[in-house]
Amino acid sequence: MTHAFQTPLRQVVYALSDALDLVGVDDVAHGKRVGVMAAECAKVLGWSQDDVLNLFDLGLLHDIGVSNTATHRHLVEEFDWAGSQGHAELGYRLLRHFSPLAHMALPIRYHHTRWELLQEQGVSCPVALQANLILLVDRVDAMAAPHLATGVLRHTVTIRAEIQKREGTYFSPELVAAFSKASLHEAFWLSLEPSALANYLHDMAQLGSAQLASNEDLLGLARIFARIVDAKSPFTASHSSGVARVARALAERMGVSEAHCIQLEMAGLLHDLGKLRVPDEILEKPAPLAESERQIMNSHSFETLQILKKIAGFEDITNWAANHHEAPGGHGYPFGLDGATLPLEARILRVADIFQAMVQDRPYRQGLTTDAVIRFMNEQSQKGSVDATVCTVLLQHLDAIYAIARKPLADEVTIA
Repeated sequence: MTHAFQTPLRQVVYALSDALDLVGVDDVAHGKRVGVMAAECAKVLGWSQDDVLNLFDLGLLHDIGVSNTATHRHLVEEFDWAGSQGHAELGYRLLRHFSPLAHMALPIRYHHTRWELLQEQGVSCPVALQANLILLVDRVDAMAAPHLATGVLRHTVTIRAEIQKREGTYFSPELVAAFSKASLHEAFWLSLEPSALANYLHDMAQLGSAQLASNEDLLGLARIFARIVDAKSPFTASHSSGVARVARALAERMGVSEAHCIQLEMAGLLHDLGKLRVPDEILEKPAPLAESERQIMNSHSFETLQILKKIAGFEDITNWAANHHEAPGGHGYPFGLDGATLPLEARILRVADIFQAMVQDRPYRQGLTTDAVIRFMNEQSQKGSVDATVCTVLLQHLDAIYAIARKPLADEVTIA
């Protein structure tokens, strides 16, 4: 019998939205703040509870097309960055065919389009208003975020004036009026502080329908986030999806149940979520990492743990994904656990991660040949870096699993 999750889909979305915020590196709550401000403006506009909830969720996910820190810096440091449309278009493509979130695709596509251009292009009213409201509060957050630690209330007059002077050009007059009214009071701004954000997120999670996520929904959402992670660098293109395929293929050959095979595939897709917080310059450094850089890189599996542990029913997935760098003998990270004591699925995921990385072509090298893979994996097994039993199964089925790991990117579900 296939495992059925008893987890509301929105709970999964809320947890995974934490991964998007990691791209900010030192500021990891941009999406949540945008969601809070959008919801508060929607309340002033008299929109329905469902519309308010949708605007909050849209705020959480509006930057779903952003995975590298360079893009994030432009978006928060420049009021109107010329390259902003790229991530909006990518976000649209990621969501438009995923039915549970497809209604967000068009607002995300236009969330960096000025109001006057939305009118010229004839974008439908509901989409135009949603997109423009996200743009408005997104720009508010870009101005407010640098002052949150020292006291944003001293800067609200200036921020409000910057928005108001763009009424009718960047922003809808109706939305500017709603923002001006909502932001008059201290609570609007104080709600952007960390403890208040956590409470707001908790309250919003209690609203709306509690649609349970199906396996199909969860796999679809996991594939979207895998593509976000893999898009962070050309060095990691299609890595997560490759690891997921290899892990599942190994598990099937080792007699793992169908239910656990599905969960292991999800763990493979999500295992590197924490890498979204690794700065681009470290992830793409064409030389050995310094010790301080290595410490930052090694934090990614702990970040993955913090995201996934919030999802009820994901306990096994979380355990396997977060421990994919633990090694036999306790020489891995982030906990230094003896990998030999971990569940079989976690040990499979470690082998799949290392194997896929070695056989995948990277911009700076070709993937290993099958002969080179045999030597490399045997060395890893002999020195106790990977589970010997899993490694043996891999080598017994090397040709088939090698083909799975090197499946061309064109064979993936494409963003087009």
